[in-house]
Amino acid sequence: MCGIIVVSVITNAAPNCAAYVMKRKSLVRDVYAVIPLVFSGVLCIALIFLLRQKVVATPAFIDKLSDLTTLFIAISGFIAILLMVYLAMGTFRLKSSKELATDHLGRITEKMHSFRNIIELLLRSKMWLPGLKDYIDDEFAGLTFFEVKEFYKGKSKLAIEFLQENHNFEDTENLYLEMKSLLMTSPKDKRIPENIVYPSSYGKDIVEKWLEHKSGSGLWYYFGYKFAIFKDFLDYNAVFERHQERIMLLANSIDSEHFEDSSFNEVFLSRLGEYMTKEVIPKLVQFQNVAGKGLPRAMRYLYSIFLMVSLFGILLPLCFLLFELPVIFLIISIAFVVSTIFFISTTFYQFLSKEISE
Repeated sequence: MCGIIVVSVITNAAPNCAAYVMKRKSLVRDVYAVIPLVFSGVLCIALIFLLRQKVVATPAFIDKLSDLTTLFIAISGFIAILLMVYLAMGTFRLKSSKELATDHLGRITEKMHSFRNIIELLLRSKMWLPGLKDYIDDEFAGLTFFEVKEFYKGKSKLAIEFLQENHNFEDTENLYLEMKSLLMTSPKDKRIPENIVYPSSYGKDIVEKWLEHKSGSGLWYYFGYKFAIFKDFLDYNAVFERHQERIMLLANSIDSEHFEDSSFNEVFLSRLGEYMTKEVIPKLVQFQNVAGKGLPRAMRYLYSIFLMVSLFGILLPLCFLLFELPVIFLIISIAFVVSTIFFISTTFYQFLSKEISE
């Protein structure tokens, strides 16, 4: 068991190194992303300085700037209208996609309810080796499947003690812990309640833990891939007949086509675990992400541009004309809009490429 721990630590060191490299690459990309912003700021300051010097040196230049103000407002207004229309259409599309994702999420959540109901029936059945439940629930009370899988992080001494101990349950204690994890509603849970909770929506943290550690794949492993080894230690025939019938009804409610011709046996349990691991839990994460997603970065990016153009390209020049403000306000307006256009032209392609790659 100690050898397994050492190997696992080594294998988990590789992802940590990869994460460090990715972090450095991300830092370099962030530095490159700041460069256009710096140049845009320098351009804005330079324009304010040059235009102000021009006004001081040539007083007639003020009249020329004033004559161009109306054209400047018209161009800024046209850009602002285009951005506003695009943002409105994007918001409508986002709302439609979120409503569709929410509808799908409701159906997937119902499938997860049915699957967890099956797990509850199996967990409370008599298919386990004698003494296994007391061993896990009493001697290792508070130990979770997630802590065992993440023992290399050193957050749970109980998990390391569990892995170092010689068990007498032929490895089926790991399947028992895995099933318990599917009945939890938070990664922080230490015990499953007497009455299992079936919430209207599952927390993102627990769903991501299920996906990360492939909770449910143990059914495929123990009853499919390695059933020849474990068939003497997992007596699924000990499940009450009425519970077997209930399980088959629940499975058909999950996917009537996939489980249409199934009978309650090791093949069915293996297919159930594989289906939930590959189909239901990943889609639960996917639709949760879409349904809970806020404004995309592209829309936030365009809205910030719309705001800049509206304030400095329309409102400030209008105030200059209406209230006869000092010419410095018009100079600031022109400098901000020109530098904003420069920033867009130097970053928009990079931004789109990043959005597509993600």
